[in-house]
Amino acid sequence: MGTTWSVQYTSPSRIDPHALHDAIQVRLDELVAQMSTWEADADIMRFNRCAAGEWFVLRDDMLQVLTAALDIASRSDGAFDPTVSPLVAAWGFGAHAHGRGRPTPAALVEARSRVGWQHLRFDAAQRRVRQPGGVMLDLSAIAKGYGVDVVADLLRRRGIDAGLIEVGGELYGYGRKADGQPWRVLVESSPDEEADSEGLEPRVLALEGMAVATSGDRWHAYAQDGHRYSHTIDPRSGEPVTDAAAAVTVIAADAMHADAWATALTVMGTEEGPAFAAHHGLAARFLHRTGEGLRETMTPAFEQHLAA
Repeated sequence: MGTTWSVQYTSPSRIDPHALHDAIQVRLDELVAQMSTWEADADIMRFNRCAAGEWFVLRDDMLQVLTAALDIASRSDGAFDPTVSPLVAAWGFGAHAHGRGRPTPAALVEARSRVGWQHLRFDAAQRRVRQPGGVMLDLSAIAKGYGVDVVADLLRRRGIDAGLIEVGGELYGYGRKADGQPWRVLVESSPDEEADSEGLEPRVLALEGMAVATSGDRWHAYAQDGHRYSHTIDPRSGEPVTDAAAAVTVIAADAMHADAWATALTVMGTEEGPAFAAHHGLAARFLHRTGEGLRETMTPAFEQHLAA
């Protein structure tokens, strides 16, 4: 999926690190084979090539991720949408990016006609999804988080008492390190935060059976003709988010949900996002750009997780 992974662990029993490494890589390769839009033969790309009306049978991992993705799409009123890929490509981002710059009105109309999670007919009981025609699934905003979760499950099943797992910047920590302390991680910063001479207070989290994910425009944005375009596309409007927070960090019980909600809250913008998170009890931190610099907002649920 175009990213890296790392694992730190402690265990009272002797573990062969090479065998563990290989087992983790095999497990993650299974996810790539199902959900990577960078691999032409991946299951998700084969679904995207299906003819209109064709049913596609899902393997276990993609079934779980798509189930969660559609649930979050519904709960976020479409701010998170696993069918947004045509719009992402139209604006010049992703594995199948078109030329950079504002798409033509006709190109936007065409892309928007193929976007909408409601177009999918999902039959969880029969483990299948129906291609309505032209829809392109993209689970990039949730699959890396799920990758963290499956690695954590693998470590537990191998008797490893404590671990800190990272895939593409998404993290999950459980158990205690050898010194008895929980895994402590620094909340990922935005470029604005790093360049801020005043500096916001660093936020440290103690991860004890919790996951954290950060979304923002740190990596994927470009400027053209005096306009800055972010890779965060609002599926509801078809446009890049203009009032996106510099960074949104979400803490959740699993990395799959932390990953997806970080994206959804970023899409909602600087007003709707914090209000939604607070109303629904999500543990979220927002960094807002203002004329005076960065402003930090945290929900009460997020503050509870800050390390002393």
